[in-house]
Amino acid sequence: MNRNSVIRGLAVCLMIILGSSMTAMADQPLVEPSVSMLASGLEGASGSTLGPDGALYVTEGAAGRVSRVDPQTGEITTFTSGLPEWVIPLGGAIDIAFLDETAYVLVTLTNDPLLGGSDPAGIYRVDGPDSATLIADIAQFSVNNPPEADIFLVTGVQYALDTFRGGFLVTDGHHNRVLRVTLDGEINEMLTFDNIVPTGLEIHGKTVFMAEAGPNPHLPEDGKVVSFGPDSSSAAEVASGAPLLVDVEYGLGRKLYALAQGDFEEGQPDGSPAIPYTGSLVEVNEEDGTMTVIVDGLNQPTSFEFIGNSAYIITLNGEVWRIDNVSPPPYGG
Repeated sequence: MNRNSVIRGLAVCLMIILGSSMTAMADQPLVEPSVSMLASGLEGASGSTLGPDGALYVTEGAAGRVSRVDPQTGEITTFTSGLPEWVIPLGGAIDIAFLDETAYVLVTLTNDPLLGGSDPAGIYRVDGPDSATLIADIAQFSVNNPPEADIFLVTGVQYALDTFRGGFLVTDGHHNRVLRVTLDGEINEMLTFDNIVPTGLEIHGKTVFMAEAGPNPHLPEDGKVVSFGPDSSSAAEVASGAPLLVDVEYGLGRKLYALAQGDFEEGQPDGSPAIPYTGSLVEVNEEDGTMTVIVDGLNQPTSFEFIGNSAYIITLNGEVWRIDNVSPPPYGG
């Protein structure tokens, strides 16, 4: 048998093997996402992150603490307490991030003149189970550097915290800007926007992905994911189509997902939550700029994290929901 005959024979065998494999895979059912409650009882839950130990860490604005949630058992333990509590049912300890295994907590709306309160608002470094140190006074920066816009809370409404190049990025949903903060407390504007209400952050290399809730009443077409870099003068739209977006994260297979808090009741004041049970987890289709609903009916979600192919959703009423099989591989394999 000559060399070409051997090659042709191998090619035929390979086609038979691949054809059999594809047929077998096609016979397997698609695995649908499954939803289950993991934990409950958190007070004013808002921001979240994955810690160095792989557990969930969730801020509780009403209680002035951060709780650790075991992603397998749902067991809740206090990670740190004694942080400033919220003055109104919004703010206080609102988000958390780890940098070099040290936790930092974003606190907001605890000393605005219009709302009352006297606890400084900004980024706190967690020093122990009941102690934290203010490293960046964002409220005072906001008072000293107001945006050129119509605002009524001079300290702003900071929403999300993420690590970036040895420091942090912070979104301000009222002053409509992203702040860059160093570990020694230096604060600068990175980008300023029109009234788009920036919320959640996801950072991938040099690219920053940001969720926009859109102005009141937070219509689906105003719910967007945008991206920008460290030297960008503006943000580029990635996708739109979900009401009151509050977070954005990469999932398994480098797929981008966003969290919509849901439909907003017209006439409600700025900062009010969405109508209960109208929230959704959506896939961001970067190819055509659309969004696809993965799971809906969520009750006022505020943030989410991915562990493998499971999304962990934090809700305003203090629950943690686990959504498995968010992005099933083809043919359920």
